[in-house]
Amino acid sequence: MKRLWAPWRMRYLTGEKEKGCIFCTRIAESRDRENYILYRGERGFLILNLYPYNNGHMMAVPYNHVASLEDLDTETLTELMLLVNKGLAALREAMSPQGFNVGVNIGEVAGAGVAGHVHIHVVPRWGGDTNFMPILADTRVVPELLDQTYERLRAVMG
Repeated sequence: MKRLWAPWRMRYLTGEKEKGCIFCTRIAESRDRENYILYRGERGFLILNLYPYNNGHMMAVPYNHVASLEDLDTETLTELMLLVNKGLAALREAMSPQGFNVGVNIGEVAGAGVAGHVHIHVVPRWGGDTNFMPILADTRVVPELLDQTYERLRAVMG
C-alpha cells in the first residue's frame, strides 16, 4: 500500500534518516528535551521511541555501544533493569496502562531497528489498543504527540 505524506505529519517521521548510532548521538548532546531523553543514569538512560508502538513507548539504553546484553558488565545490566522499573513506574503514574510489553530485539533479523546498540523496549498496553489501521492502511494510530508524552512522563519522573 502506498503511504500518503501530508504536511501535518510529525517532524520525526518526515525528516531524513541520520547516519551513525542514534543513541550515541543523542546522549552526546545536551538537548534532552529535543531528543526525548527522559532520564540519565550512571550507566544508561531512558528515551522515548521516535517510532512508538503505543503512547509512552520508551527504551532503556546503556551508554556503552554494544550489540548484545552479554557484552555488558553486571553493573550496567543491573542499572538497565532499574531503568526499566523507573519507566514502568512513571508510565503507571502518568498514563495508567493496563499492562506492558518489555523486551529486547538482539540483531537485525530479530527486529532490532538499531542492531549495533542494544536497548530494552518498554511498551505500555491498554485493552483494545490494537485496531484495523496497521492491517488496512499500514499505519499506526498514536493519538498524542511525542512532545506531550515527554512532558507527561518527565512531570512524574523527577
